[in-house]
Amino acid sequence: MNNSLKQILKIRAQTLAMIEELTLSPKPSYAIENQSVSWESYLKQLQETVSWCDRQIQAEEPFEIHSIART
Repeated sequence: MNNSLKQILKIRAQTLAMIEELTLSPKPSYAIENQSVSWESYLKQLQETVSWCDRQIQAEEPFEIHSIART
């Protein structure tokens, strides 16, 4: 396993832990002095990170191409 794949797996694991923590104790979105915090968009961003990691991991896996030669 190469270093980039190890790092992607680590990012994925950390992001999943953050998602678990966020969903176990959800917080309301709020705004203070023209700054807003949207936990829903933060959760969506974390889920997109996991999806990106999954695509990168899948791209690293070996694959087969089945073809038929005709003469």
